[in-house]
Amino acid sequence: MTGTSEIPRDVLRSAIELYLDLHAHPELSGAESRTAARFAARLEQHGCVVSRDVGGHGVVGVLRNGPGPTVMLRTELDALPVAERTGLPYESTVPGVMHACGHDLHMAAAAGALMQLSRARDTWSGTLLVIGQPAEETLGGARAMLADGLFEHFGTPEVVLAQHTAPLPAGTIAHGRGPLMAGSTAMDVVIHGRGGHAGTPHLTVDPVPTAASTVLRLQTVVSRETAPGEQVVLSVGSLHAGQRGNVIPDDAELSLCVRAFSEAALDRVTAAVERIVRAECEASGCPKDPEIIVTARSPVLIPDEATTAAVRRVHEDLFGTHRVADWPATTATEDFPWFAAETDEVRTAYWMLGVTGLKQWRAALAGGPPVESNHSPGFAPDIRTALPTGIAAMAAAALHVLNPSRTGPSRGERTC
Repeated sequence: MTGTSEIPRDVLRSAIELYLDLHAHPELSGAESRTAARFAARLEQHGCVVSRDVGGHGVVGVLRNGPGPTVMLRTELDALPVAERTGLPYESTVPGVMHACGHDLHMAAAAGALMQLSRARDTWSGTLLVIGQPAEETLGGARAMLADGLFEHFGTPEVVLAQHTAPLPAGTIAHGRGPLMAGSTAMDVVIHGRGGHAGTPHLTVDPVPTAASTVLRLQTVVSRETAPGEQVVLSVGSLHAGQRGNVIPDDAELSLCVRAFSEAALDRVTAAVERIVRAECEASGCPKDPEIIVTARSPVLIPDEATTAAVRRVHEDLFGTHRVADWPATTATEDFPWFAAETDEVRTAYWMLGVTGLKQWRAALAGGPPVESNHSPGFAPDIRTALPTGIAAMAAAALHVLNPSRTGPSRGERTC
C-alpha cells in the first residue's frame, strides 16, 4: 500500500458502490437505521464480527488478527437536514436530507481500508475496531457509544484514527498542529411570554421582541466581552415564534451554539448567554423564567502530538509532501474528542481529506464561484479522486500502528 494507484480495482469498486448507495439514502441523526444496516453488512463481508445498536444505531466491527495493539477507525453515520442541489445522478432521494458533510465518504473510505487490511493480514498483527458512530451532527453519538460500553465490551484502543472531508483539492490531505477544531456548547432557549391578539399587544407579553433583543445582545458577548485575539464564535442558528401574523405567541424558541478553543472560554461564554437571556426576560416582564438547556458539549479537538507527527510522516511517504498540507485551527466542531477525553490510554490522529475537484478549484482561484463547502446544498466531493485517497490514507495509518516493526520505532516509544 504505497499509493492510491495501488488500490485494487475491486476494492475501489466496492467502496464506490457503498458511497453511491449511502449518498442517495441519507438519514438524520438518531434515525440512521438503514445506514447502520448497510455499513454493518459491509463490515461483516470484510471479515469483522459485528455488533449493532451500540449507543443508538452505532455499529462496531471487530477484526482480530493475533497479538498486538488495538486500533480503532471511526466514521459517522448521520446526514444533515439540507435539501441537496447538486444535480448528481445519485442525488439524495430523501426530501430535505443530504450527506452534506461527507459522512458517506468517510464510511466508504473506512470500508475500503478494512477490505485492504483484511486481505493483508500477513503484514500486521493486533485488533482492528471499525465503528460507525451515530448522531455526530448533534454531538451526542460518541458519548452515547462510550456510555453503552464501547471500550468495556470491545477493548480500549491504543490509537483512534479518523478523517474528515474538507474544501481542499481532492487527492490532498492536511494535518494540524495543536488544536484542530474548537470545543462547543449547544443550547436551546425557551422565552415565555403571554400570547393574545396582535391588535391588543398591551394585553400580552410579546416574546418576539424579547427574543429579537436577546439575539442582538448575544452578539456583544464576542464583540465586547471577549478579547480580540481570542477565537470565540456565538451563533444563533434557529429562532422560532408563532404561526400567524395576527396572533402574538406564548413562547419564542432559540437554538444556539458557542465555539472556543479552551474549556474556560466555553464556560465563560455559556454563563454570559444565560445571564443575557435572563436579563432580557426580566426587562420584558416575562411571566415565567426562561428555560435554558445545554443540549450538547464537546471538548476541543487536540490530536495527540506524537501520533499525529508519525501519521503525517506515513502520509508524506505515501503521497509525497506536495500532497500533505497544514491545517489551521478551525471553529468547526465535532464529538470525536470524547474518545480520548477521559483516559490517558487512548491516543488520536485526525486529518482532513480534500474533496474539491480540480476544475472547481481552478475556477474558484480564477475568481469564479467559491468552492462548495461542508453543510452546503451544493457540496459534491470529487469521488474519483477523494475516495481512493481516503482509503489509502486510513489503511496506511492503521498499518503503521499494527505493524510497528515494519515502519520503525516500537509502540513503547509512543511515536504512534
